[in-house]
Amino acid sequence: MQEDILINWAAHETRVAVVEAGVVQELHIERTNVQSLVGNVYLGKVTRVLPGMQSAFVDIGLDKAAFLHVADVWRRPPLGETISMARAQAPAVPIEKQVFEGQSLLVQAIKDPLGSKGARLTTQISIAGRLLVFLPQDDHIGVSQKIDAQQRESLRQRMQGLAQPEGGGFILRTNAEDAADDALAEDIAYLRRVWKQIQARSLQLPAASLVHQELSLSQRVLRDLVRASTGTIWIDAVAQYESLSQFASVLMPGAAARLKLYEGQVSLFELHAVEAEIAKALARRVDLACGGYLVIDQTEAMATVDVNTGGFIGVRDFEETVFKTNLEAAKAIARQLRLRNLGGIILVDFIDMAKDEHRQSVLSEMRRLLARDSVRTMCGDYSQLGLLELTRKRTRESLAHLLCEPCPTCEGQGTLKSARSVAYDILREIARQAAKLRAREFRVLACPDVIELLRGEEAGHLSDVLAQIATPVTLYSESGVARASFEIVARE
Repeated sequence: MQEDILINWAAHETRVAVVEAGVVQELHIERTNVQSLVGNVYLGKVTRVLPGMQSAFVDIGLDKAAFLHVADVWRRPPLGETISMARAQAPAVPIEKQVFEGQSLLVQAIKDPLGSKGARLTTQISIAGRLLVFLPQDDHIGVSQKIDAQQRESLRQRMQGLAQPEGGGFILRTNAEDAADDALAEDIAYLRRVWKQIQARSLQLPAASLVHQELSLSQRVLRDLVRASTGTIWIDAVAQYESLSQFASVLMPGAAARLKLYEGQVSLFELHAVEAEIAKALARRVDLACGGYLVIDQTEAMATVDVNTGGFIGVRDFEETVFKTNLEAAKAIARQLRLRNLGGIILVDFIDMAKDEHRQSVLSEMRRLLARDSVRTMCGDYSQLGLLELTRKRTRESLAHLLCEPCPTCEGQGTLKSARSVAYDILREIARQAAKLRAREFRVLACPDVIELLRGEEAGHLSDVLAQIATPVTLYSESGVARASFEIVARE
């Protein structure tokens, strides 16, 4: 099915939407002040080695040190063995025997900073091109798993011939499936030039410096998202259209012909209802066409998806109703994972199905839909509790984390203490302070609904406390105070 790509550019922000049959499938947003680090190459300096965690912290010139795990420290495999064979057969070498504090390392960011965590690094450099990914430190030739198995070996042999005599490892991307040798040779030459530039800059720059910056979001879209199924690539800024056209003509001639400048009066994203989809992608509830709905909750480590029948009553029996709802939910979930860029562990709680054939049909449909995701996603089987477990590679912040921040009132919990609970907290705190302090008076400042409760329904309990402490208490309300916040001042 044909996809269109919409690029909305502004000086402060670039937004990209992938639209299929009029429905937004993916959203990518990059802001000028917070650009993605993934793909950037740095000359880092090891600041701390932690044997207990088998990791090291590396200064790459950012406010927060980046993180290097022992599994991401590249080691040349023995002659005749691939990296995977070497890792499987050789015992792991502790990180303290591979890096040391003060050491300069050429590293690449593989994950952006997420929450309180710094960027994650690897010492195995990979440079992505239009058709290939170059692994300059390796000699392995790999082929995308999405290419038919019968073609992989012939592609691998062709690449081995093209990669000589300079060597180096390469991975053929999915869009290299039908590429001619000339096109592959051009990509190889481009990637080798980039690697030579990185090597030269790493010898000239001091430690904790950026050596190579990954392409901008608009350029990455042309390199990574354009496929045979891609129709038109719309962009709404003249200068960026000209820049991308020039970039595409050199790196991706096939994509250059698909680039179109949008000059309409209505905003490009409004015309294709992308703004409305962004708003929906930030909500917990996702309504299904059948009347059912999903509830999606996200934590720092995982996301959960709950499927509900809602108002869908079906046309036959309850089991058919459940089956149809779960099938439609599978389609919506696969789309929401891409749209919201949810990563890490994902637990899906489908509605319980009595028939095993229905369970397997939903699982097969889920796997089929997830196979279209450009981000590596693994789908397990149903757990003993009936939950479907997924993992999706997470390299950047989710849409919600990018566009939103925790509520200052509830501090991201999504709930508030009731006014009565806060009133009882105040009563306990008054008694606690009275036992420790000799005060003439206690003054309480809290939000209006809590103070109203203490003066009304809870006045009797307040009187009991006053009789116990034998100290007057004056109540003050302040509309700007958050529900759970209060202040008690003891006047001596």
